[in-house]
Amino acid sequence: MTLTDTYTLNNGVLIPQVGFGTWQSKDGDEAYNAVKVALESGYRHIDTAAVYGNEVSVGKAIADSGIPREDLFITTKLWGTNTTEDAAAALDESLNKLGLDYVDLYLIHWPNPKAFRPNFEERNAAVWKAMEAAVNAGKARAIGVSNFHPNHIDKLLKTAEINPAVNQIFVNPSDQQREIVAYNVKHNILTEAYSPLGTGRIFEIEELKDIAKRYNKTVAQVVLRWSLHKGYLPLPKSVTAERIRENTDIFDFNLSIEDIAFIDGLHGKSGLASNPDEVDF
Repeated sequence: MTLTDTYTLNNGVLIPQVGFGTWQSKDGDEAYNAVKVALESGYRHIDTAAVYGNEVSVGKAIADSGIPREDLFITTKLWGTNTTEDAAAALDESLNKLGLDYVDLYLIHWPNPKAFRPNFEERNAAVWKAMEAAVNAGKARAIGVSNFHPNHIDKLLKTAEINPAVNQIFVNPSDQQREIVAYNVKHNILTEAYSPLGTGRIFEIEELKDIAKRYNKTVAQVVLRWSLHKGYLPLPKSVTAERIRENTDIFDFNLSIEDIAFIDGLHGKSGLASNPDEVDF
């Protein structure tokens, strides 16, 4: 296994099994240098979003890498204030900032944004139509969702012509969101794990340090390996060059069944995901 090994999405598109996350990477040198190091370290899958505010820097790093576009997998996301009328314009703006003709994956970022509550079902159905049009226009190779629970996807599927290929959710040993993951599996939707290291809080769990020591690995490497064992696609984020490189070194060991089971038992140890129906944005 390597960084460029792939999962196959439900529309046949291949997606590298580990991606590089850029949430909370500041626009400018921080995001640019992080993506540059990630690409130099072997990552070919980069994840960003309009609301991250760093698409310009991400795009510049992609352009400066010299890596052929067809060898890269780029994801961005539609923010919660966008309606059906401007969803197409939002993608065009993201493409312009990224300096790309198309993205490989375009996601609805939140299922139930405050601006559209309680009419999220109508909003998502309308936005999804615009995203389906983007696929047909060649501006997105695949479309999906982020932070969606089963009831949100059920409502989307009522009118969707293209099924979501991905559901990107907060998944790590402390919050495994088993009901959502099981739903994703049942509907042939790939689970992408953002914050696979629990936004850093996972490192506070002492037992993980003991496991890491046994494998001569870091806690991050063990948790990312666990994520792959579970069939997720992790999106580790860092702005530190050493850690970015470290997080790629996860393919030369396998966790024992006992250690996987132990990590499975860490639910709730270092935080849980927010309820998307209750967030204040």
